[in-house]
Amino acid sequence: MDRVLNSKLVKTITPWMSNLIVPILAVLFALIIGGIFMIMVDANPLEAYTVLFKSSFGSTKNFFETLVNATPLIFTGLSVAFAFKCGLFNIGGEGQFIAGYIAAAWLGAFFHMPWYFHIPFVLLGVIVAGAIWGGVPGLLKAKLGVHEVISTIMFNYTALHLVNYLIRTVLVDPGYASTPLIDKSARLLRFYQIDFLNLRQIARGSRLDLTFLIALLVAFIIYWILWKTNIGYEIRAVGHNPSAAEYGGINVARNTFLAMAISGALSALAGASQVIGLQGKAYQLFGFIGHGFTGIAVALLGKNHPVGVILAAILFGTLQRGANSMQSVAGVPKEVIFIIQAIIIFFVASDYVIRKIYRQIKLKKEEVE
Repeated sequence: MDRVLNSKLVKTITPWMSNLIVPILAVLFALIIGGIFMIMVDANPLEAYTVLFKSSFGSTKNFFETLVNATPLIFTGLSVAFAFKCGLFNIGGEGQFIAGYIAAAWLGAFFHMPWYFHIPFVLLGVIVAGAIWGGVPGLLKAKLGVHEVISTIMFNYTALHLVNYLIRTVLVDPGYASTPLIDKSARLLRFYQIDFLNLRQIARGSRLDLTFLIALLVAFIIYWILWKTNIGYEIRAVGHNPSAAEYGGINVARNTFLAMAISGALSALAGASQVIGLQGKAYQLFGFIGHGFTGIAVALLGKNHPVGVILAAILFGTLQRGANSMQSVAGVPKEVIFIIQAIIIFFVASDYVIRKIYRQIKLKKEEVE
């Protein structure tokens, strides 16, 4: 009996450990190599990493600000991970982010209603906007075979220039390079505004708002969809082997479109979080914000699992939060943080390549035998 229980325990723990080892090693190696770069520029790595830790976790306010940086990355990381599960590489998170960004600004500023209608109305509109911006490339992939990487990159630039045009003309706030402020009824509360569990005192001075809790809720919903529903099973089956899935009666085209639409909606929620949570308006964009592209790294490091995505988003939020402090206090250029992020991606991506090569070699051996 003990042997049976032990074997079951090993089988349960082993996949988790194997999934954790590579991300942990990737982060450790990245920090070590980042430290070497710091030494090369005559900076003290220990001092720099101490500053990084204190600026992100040294106080409740600093920790909450780290979560502010992590919130949009949870959405975009989930977006990329969801598409990955269907075997799709959604590199259009930036464009979908921008679609949600402008949709939230428009629906929040030009429609007026009580908050209990307005906030759901804005979120629903943002989801629709993101689903359209992600669903069209999905439809092109499903029906015409257009590769999603090409179409989503094109949609990124389309979104960027279209939104800038709208902010300069149709949705302009005279005298400002932005849309008008959204109604208070469309704004989500910040933690310090909530009179619950002493949050007013704990979160004082922090910008953290309820979009963080929405991000956690969405992560749970995505987990439930992927592993507890027929839709999730079909999407994962298509991702594993489209031909086998189609042979088994699964509609590959429909699931390809659905996966890209849901992926787009998730990235759009990241854009909405900046408007209804932080800024209160949409500003003219002078380039890509970067959350959509960072979401790719977050999904890779998180092994395309919602829990992993949350942890990876907090890590990248920590790096973003500490970059300015490291530069001003420890004299470390912000580019070192980008190097650390790039090294993490490199190590995690290498693991995917090695595993794929190993599987191909194993399949060839089985075919020979």
